[in-house]
Amino acid sequence: MKFVHLESRGGNYMVVASNVAWLRIGENGQTLVGIIGSQPLLVTGTPESVAQKLAAS
Repeated sequence: MKFVHLESRGGNYMVVASNVAWLRIGENGQTLVGIIGSQPLLVTGTPESVAQKLAAS
C-alpha cells in the first residue's frame, strides 16, 4: 500500500494511490480527486500534476 501526500488549501491529505478512481478539474485551479468509497477531495494543483504524484508512487 503506497501513500501519496496531496496538498490542500484547507489541510493536507495522505491517500492510498490505488484507491484513487478519477481526477477532475475543480474550482479555482484546484483538482477534485475521486476516492473509492469516499467523497472527493479538493486538492491544489492541476489534474496533470496530481496524476504525476500518483504515478510516481
